[in-house]
This record gives sequence, C-alpha cells and structure tokens, in this order.
Amino acid sequence: MNRPTSLTLLAVSTISCFALTGCFSPGPENSPLGSGEDGDDRISIAMLQPPRSGLTPLSDDAFKLSRWSTAETLVVLDDLAEAQPSLATEWQQTSPIEWTFSLREGVTFHDGTPLTAEDVARSLTTAATASPTPRILDGVDLTAVASDDLTVTVTTAVADPLVPQRLSSPQLSILAASAYDDDAVDPVGTGTGPFVLTAVDGTSGATLDRNNDYWGDPAAAAGIDVQFVPDGTARAAALRTGTADVVEAIPVGQVAQIDEDLIFEVPMPRTNTLYLNTESGPFADPDVRAAAREAIDRASIVSGVYEGRADVAEGLLGPALPWAADARADDYREILEQRAEPATVDGVSISLGTFTDRAELPEVAVQLEQQLEAAGFIVEQDVREYQFIEADALDGAFDAFILSRATVLDSGDPVAYMYSDFGCEGSFNLSQFCDPAVDEALRVAAALPAGPDRREAIMAAEAEILSRDAAIPMLHERVIQGESAKIEGAARDPRERLLITGDTRADQ
Repeated sequence: MNRPTSLTLLAVSTISCFALTGCFSPGPENSPLGSGEDGDDRISIAMLQPPRSGLTPLSDDAFKLSRWSTAETLVVLDDLAEAQPSLATEWQQTSPIEWTFSLREGVTFHDGTPLTAEDVARSLTTAATASPTPRILDGVDLTAVASDDLTVTVTTAVADPLVPQRLSSPQLSILAASAYDDDAVDPVGTGTGPFVLTAVDGTSGATLDRNNDYWGDPAAAAGIDVQFVPDGTARAAALRTGTADVVEAIPVGQVAQIDEDLIFEVPMPRTNTLYLNTESGPFADPDVRAAAREAIDRASIVSGVYEGRADVAEGLLGPALPWAADARADDYREILEQRAEPATVDGVSISLGTFTDRAELPEVAVQLEQQLEAAGFIVEQDVREYQFIEADALDGAFDAFILSRATVLDSGDPVAYMYSDFGCEGSFNLSQFCDPAVDEALRVAAALPAGPDRREAIMAAEAEILSRDAAIPMLHERVIQGESAKIEGAARDPRERLLITGDTRADQ
C-alpha cells in the first residue's frame, strides 16, 4: 500500500538531484593539475555502486580506481588476456616459482615521490598479507622483494603460470608509501595514473584532475567528476538531460527513452546459468538433466526478459572472450556427443531457486518454470535476497538454481571459475558436481602458460562440463553504457577495468 508514496519520493529525489546544476561537482576551478585551456573540459560520470570499502584497492573498490585511470598495475591485459607492459616493462620466469619484473623508469607517484622496487614490494606484500585476502590472491601464497631499485622478484609457494596475469588485477595496484597507514590504504593522491584522485565525498562522489607529470602522454581531459547513483532510473535521467557524460549500467527498461546514438552495449564475461543438482533429487539422473536442457528455449528468455539485449549462450564462455567461439570445433563437438539422451518426464517435481538482487533473475525464473512445466516438470520456485539464499544453494537445497555468474575472474582467465563451480573440491559448486574427467581437464588447463594451448585446454574442459549437463548456460549478459554526444574515446571494457582513459575527451 506504500508503493505510490515510494515512487513519489523517488521521483522528487531524482528531479532534485539532476535538475539544472545536478549532483555533479564541476571540479576545482583553480586546480593546478586539472584546468584545461578554458577550464571546463572535464568529464562527469554516473556510476552504479558507491565504494563499499573506502576505495581501498584491497577490495572490489579497486576497479573504480582502475576505471578512473588513477591507480595502475605492473601489467595490463590485452583482448586475449595476455599480459602487456604497464609499470613493469618486462618480466621473466627465473624458476618454476619465481618471476622477476623490471620497472619503468621515470614514473612518479601523485605525491611527487619516485616509483621504486621497494614501493612495488610494499604494495604487493600489503595485499598478500591482508585479511581478508584480495580475491585475486585467494589460495595463492605470494611474496615480493626488491632486488634492486627497479627490479622486483615475485615468488609463489607452488608453480603458477599466471603470475603476470594476476598482477594485472586492480586489487594489486601500486601506490606510494604515503598510502599505507597501519591497516588502512588511502588511494587519494597516491597513484601513478593519468588522473590524480584529489577528493572523495564518502559514498556520494569523487574528484580527479589531470596528472601533468604522468609518465605517458598527458590526459586529454582536464579531470573527472564522479557521482555514485545506485538508482537506474536516475542514471538514465542523467544521460538524457546531459547532466552526466558517461553513465554505467543503464537498465534495459530505460533504454527506449534515450537516444539510441548514446547507447553502447558491451558484452560481459557473465553468463546466466541454470545449475542442476547432480548429487540428489531428480537431476542426479543424467537423462533427467538432459530433459531439462532440451526444454529450455534460450532465445525466448533473451527476447522476453532482456529485450534482445543479451546473447544466447552456446557455452559457458561468451562473446566477451572472442576466442571462445572459434574454439568450439570438431574435438569440442565430439565431447558434447557424449551427452545423455533426454528422458521422458511426466509430473517430476523440482525446486527452482534464484534471488532478487539482479532484477532480471526472478523474471527468468518465471519463464523457466513455464518452459520446464511444458516439458513435464512440476516447478516450485523459491526466490529471496541473495544473502538469505546463498547458503542453501551451496548446501544443495535446490534441484536447480539460476545464477548470473562471472566467468572470468581477476586474472582474466576462466580456469579459476571452472574449478570453483565444477571441480570436485570447488568452493562454489552449486551443482554438487564431481567428475574425474572434468577434474583432469581442469588440471591440464591450469598447468599451461597463458596462450593458445591454454585456451584450447580451457575449451576442452568446457566441453567436458557441458557434456555432463551439470549446468545449462542460457545467455551471456551485456552491460549498457551511456555516453553523451560530446564524449570521444570512452573505454567499453568487458572486464570493467577501464572506463575513462588518458585518451577520453569531452569536446565542448
């Protein structure tokens, strides 16, 4: 009965936030770092989520620092997730567990101090010894020491062919000594990127200015003004009214109200997947799992729930990894031919769980229920907030569970996700799945260095997983990014590591 009041309050809030001057600060008028020729070539951003951990790089807030181009890492990843130089210019593996990284000369932190190997070792050691450990180092025993002024030696307890890729994670950004105070890490004025983080207004916004002492080419824009706008309707309004130049994650339902020329769809390494309980209940039978697989009409879910702004899944890995589709060749298809034949089901009762935190998932559950019941299943839904349903899902309380799952984690490599979800010892094994052939395929992939052979092994592992019908990939999500007509060069990054770069400009 309170809904009309809530909507009214939302409308008032949205109007008051974005009318005329809006919620965006114009930036410091007399900033020595940030003024362009006319002082107004700044870029305003409306971002989806506010900081959750004070912008410490040891948390997921690190991705904001990366998207603002203020904090940098030793290496970056190319489109194939292979490591490329950044603050490190070259590296080599000197033993199965040891790597040396040569640092770029002439790099200065935003506080004026020079980048040294001691700074790198400090940043990496802080991350490796943090509690909780940054996700990229979960299960990795890593140490870093300065070998000389511009050389760092990184050692792991066991051989890890992905050390360079790990060091590309924004959670391992390199900051100045002044950033570290006891257990706190403060990124304000302590990065190395083309923009200096000069101020943070709690969970409201942040201000960045051009770094005129950047080791590369100076940024095209004078600065960045960030506002955190969790409400999707308000973010869409910011783009429509010109209050924001770049807008994250515009809801599908708002797109029709925006000039199509301002909308850009970016494929995400995130797959909407139906996990089937292979340990107990009806889906312990591979033939019944096959019946569920055959019952699902992926295209109708994409068109009906996502209004066509998603991609029908051909596998676990989607178009955000452009190499994956080409790797589904003859050997891959031969493995899939091992799949069980669908059983005839008539009145088989199943429980279907999902969560409300992602607005589309309850709608997906409704369509899935209709499709599965048309095939002979009887479906009972259980939809809750994620925090209240995760434990039950991990314990195998559901016969089937719908999850929007990131398939490429911080290293840019999908093996960790596959291990987590489908390995016998996987920590996120919603399917309660264990198969020696899958474990062996994952072991082979994990042992290979980054490159074509590893990618081929990853796809062989994907085929082994799908041939057991432990999970049914339904669609690959896209993020809808808004950019005003005056913006040029904003990054459209599937990994969500980049947004505003040194090349991004706002033409007045």
